[in-house]
Amino acid sequence: MKKYVIAISMLIALPVAAQETYENANIVTEELNGTARYVGMGGAMDALGADLSTIASNPAGIGLFRSSQIAATAGLTTQQNAKDFHNASKTHANFDQIGFVWSSQESRNSFLNVAFNYHKSRDFNYILSATQDNLRDIKRIKADGTEGDMAASQNALSYIKAIGDVDADGWSTIAINKGKNSYSGDFYWTSQLDNLYYNTFIMGEGGAGFNMANGYNMNRASKGYIGEYDFALSGNIHDRVYLGLTVGLQDVHYKGYSEYTESLIGGGQLIGNITVCDERKITGTGYNFRVGAIFRPIEDSAFRFGISFASPTFYDLTTSNYTYLVNNSQEQSASYPNYRTSDSYDFRLYSPMKLGLSFGHTIGNYLAIGAVYEYADYGATNPRIKEGDYYDGYWGTYYSESSRDQVMKEHTEQTLKGVSTIKLGLEYKPTPEVAFRLGYNYVSPMYNSNGFKDAYLDSYGTNVASATDYTNWKATNRFTLGLGYTYGKFFADLAYQYCSQSGDFYPFMDAYVDDCKGYDDNGKLIVDQIDNYATKTEVDNNRHQFQLTLGYRF
Repeated sequence: MKKYVIAISMLIALPVAAQETYENANIVTEELNGTARYVGMGGAMDALGADLSTIASNPAGIGLFRSSQIAATAGLTTQQNAKDFHNASKTHANFDQIGFVWSSQESRNSFLNVAFNYHKSRDFNYILSATQDNLRDIKRIKADGTEGDMAASQNALSYIKAIGDVDADGWSTIAINKGKNSYSGDFYWTSQLDNLYYNTFIMGEGGAGFNMANGYNMNRASKGYIGEYDFALSGNIHDRVYLGLTVGLQDVHYKGYSEYTESLIGGGQLIGNITVCDERKITGTGYNFRVGAIFRPIEDSAFRFGISFASPTFYDLTTSNYTYLVNNSQEQSASYPNYRTSDSYDFRLYSPMKLGLSFGHTIGNYLAIGAVYEYADYGATNPRIKEGDYYDGYWGTYYSESSRDQVMKEHTEQTLKGVSTIKLGLEYKPTPEVAFRLGYNYVSPMYNSNGFKDAYLDSYGTNVASATDYTNWKATNRFTLGLGYTYGKFFADLAYQYCSQSGDFYPFMDAYVDDCKGYDDNGKLIVDQIDNYATKTEVDNNRHQFQLTLGYRF
């Protein structure tokens, strides 16, 4: 983890804002979801095609349909080892997919197909629990060279940000006024959470100061989804070349609630606790397009390979939060009644492009094998500041302009990286009516292991932040099974998916500062060094998903 000595001061401005890297990453990622056949084969169907879910990965797969079809999918997801929190259950039902394809034969070997499909590309339902009995021991180095053991705390981070400015006489200053986003003087880029601490804890009746904590407890429950509505046109040329185009629309619904509690220490004893409660919503829409092609290079062979390209998804989003602080400690009682803060703002977010390469082969009518490789550079995620809406009186339309949040963009490039996804799948049919399926996915880590949620960024995304925690998630492994049965024109498919991922949770970033106290009788500057390093907690996101697809061919 990085450490900072604060050496820059700036003024706060209040335009509309961009979003923060870790929250953006939660929006731009996708999961394995769709029809039960697609999931049962691990999504490795981009070159095999003839499944509605390929509309979102390689739309050329829609061109392999030889008849029309309608299908719908529902399922059940449960989070392993999770505890229910804040009316959120570890098990929830899903409506995962519904769609159809209309197949039209243009000549003996050529088809032109039109398709629509809805699927849930992102499921936000997740319960996070992270607990540490003690935060990492740190030191406060006094001017006389003596060291005192300390323990880190979230309020100490806000305190460090406040005292970081040193005036011409060598004194640390705290220049914080009461009221939301009401400040004076030179100081560091502050957040909504800093404002709560400044006005209800750090700036309390006991004067400016902070308390250490000997442990923390974080619980967060998030709900919601990103629904994707895809419209595709696809066809084939003489059963050798397949081409497809998809236009997608996204519908974002996210809601999260968290409680972060620290047990505080004063005078070497426990003096109670302090809790930050945060509720955040993110809603909005997006759009993208995807193109794909599948080639069967050898006329007498069923082997084929595919390529695909997905544009960025261009999101137009609104985020809002309501955050309050509950001070149950014996010290640092609040001088001011401002225990709450809230904000709502619009921003834009562009996800990275995605490239895909796939292979598929069938043997007779009983075996199908597929493989897919996808790459997306999540460091290229583009957070944007929405600058305003403009009305064109002549055309009677509204326009909205935005610009890149360059500071947050650079942080994103340092925190997120390119991700490779490998999908493997197999389908075996002992009889024409029955199918067995297997699949596996490996998704490389998206987060740098030394990434952190930077509280000092000169960014509007930092200014509206209401939480300091972050998780550096590691690689994802998915294992899938599937079973299919066909009866005449009707078919039913079952799928099971086990998704496993672990990560390192941090309640806040590491930081330190030189706390200048003035001069002694000999003119020597008196400086206390304050270190504030958090202890990580290992967390996981292991889920079991069950799906059922019912469909009809005509």
